[in-house]
Amino acid sequence: MPGSNLPFSFTEYQRRLALVRRQMEAKGIDVLFIEDPSNMSWITGYDGWSFYVHQGVVVLHDADPIWWGRQQDANGALRTVWMADDRVTNYADHFIQSNHCHPMEDLAGLLKNLGYENGRIGVEMENYYFSAKAYVTLLAELPEADFIDATGLVNWQRGIKSDEEIACMRKAAKISEKIMDGIFERVEPGMRKVDLVAEIYGDAIRGLDDGWGDYPAIVPLLPSGADASAPHLTWDGRTLERDEATFFEISGCFRRYHAPLCRTVFLGTPPQYLIDAEKALVEGLEAGLEAARAGNQAGDVARALARPLEAAGIVRSARAGYPIGLSYPPDWGERTISFRDQDETVLKPGMTFHFMPGLWMDGWGLEITESILIREEGAAECLCNRPRSLFVKN
Repeated sequence: MPGSNLPFSFTEYQRRLALVRRQMEAKGIDVLFIEDPSNMSWITGYDGWSFYVHQGVVVLHDADPIWWGRQQDANGALRTVWMADDRVTNYADHFIQSNHCHPMEDLAGLLKNLGYENGRIGVEMENYYFSAKAYVTLLAELPEADFIDATGLVNWQRGIKSDEEIACMRKAAKISEKIMDGIFERVEPGMRKVDLVAEIYGDAIRGLDDGWGDYPAIVPLLPSGADASAPHLTWDGRTLERDEATFFEISGCFRRYHAPLCRTVFLGTPPQYLIDAEKALVEGLEAGLEAARAGNQAGDVARALARPLEAAGIVRSARAGYPIGLSYPPDWGERTISFRDQDETVLKPGMTFHFMPGLWMDGWGLEITESILIREEGAAECLCNRPRSLFVKN
């Protein structure tokens, strides 16, 4: 029987499946195999920490999807997917990390039994989880099949969020606010970063009321001083120091849905260059929010952000945002649209983004960001409600 604690309605899963099937038809794909755990969960509801081994979902045009994975994880699928029990299948444990056989041999057998040994099979070529060995094994086992690159096929269908999904993201945003409030309250010179991170995780996992917290797809990032010139450093045993800026990149997570939020704290009296950068960045953020309207292009947001920054002599080369929603490690982005000058994707109501114009300069960094929702009319809505500024604590 279907999982007993599904996060979404049966109608919602059918909506998602219909979107994927339409794209399969458009690309001439007979059967689709997806291994990205975010895409697996989005289509079936599967939720488990099992993505370190090969697993996936087989999407068909005329029957419910099939969950396929390691034998010991099959019970997890039975507990979490919306499909009937006979749509869950597994491979034996002797395939795991073996030098003599590979799980894709079992998947190839499944595809043969379904009649696709000569079919057009879609696979996610550019994916964290689908390995080169997986691909060459499928080629060897299914020599008459035609493999189609289906990278991003499911990801693009996830872009416009349903009301059910947005409700999850609003709960994640409340958790993000709680985490950030806790940071501002606790942070002080001499505090060990490890102790602060422990409190961040406590707030993140406890959540708020019925919005319990899940583990985020990215760990808390909190580099200080010159380390803040690098966007992806984590923490260590050092303490927070006076006269240094630390940016905090965190996200609440509910039902695997994220709402990232970044703010920067300066302990002491900030230097003038940081105050000037804050002014330009906030002006750019607010201009970008105004540009983030249905009917505009993703590039319009990037250009609106860039003008105040460039007027202040700040040039940044990185993209300024990306879609967010349901995700698993190592990334909470959906890997489709980017807020960059060259991206002509038209924004549509229901799209959600992390508007993320971090400044990583020579010897310092500054992050002030928002998770946003594209509305039917007007400028984008910020999912979190916290002051858009550099926070100073003496």
